[in-house]
Amino acid sequence: MATKTAAAVKKIRELSDEEIRKAPEKDYMNEAQLAYFKKQLVELRDQLLQNADDTGEHLRENEVTTDPSDRATLEEEYTLELRTRDRERKLLKKIEKSLRMIDDGSYGWCEETGEPIGVARLIARPTATLSLEAQERRERVQKLYGD
Repeated sequence: MATKTAAAVKKIRELSDEEIRKAPEKDYMNEAQLAYFKKQLVELRDQLLQNADDTGEHLRENEVTTDPSDRATLEEEYTLELRTRDRERKLLKKIEKSLRMIDDGSYGWCEETGEPIGVARLIARPTATLSLEAQERRERVQKLYGD
């Protein structure tokens, strides 16, 4: 295995949202932009994992209550919390997929058309895999024919 050269190890300057939005089209998904999105995705993943840990601790706390109303309220809170964690678990899979796409060079490109997804869309939804037009088309088809 070859050793890393100084050029390969160089620190990439972090960009702000504004700098990424103003970047010329020819710079689409360059090293700095990929590093920006990777950082965003890793931070989101870490936050979701921390939420899952907090939920686990919260559910392990045995609150004893004899009042049926209080018990029902607790169970409803647990149900809502678990539903939220389930949605976050699904988002975690999308984040992991996006991180793999960054590593393989396919991040930022529409899976259906091969066109750029767009920086603004990726800033709003870093796990997007379809361009806005492809996503709208898919949603219209789903609305017409169901899942």
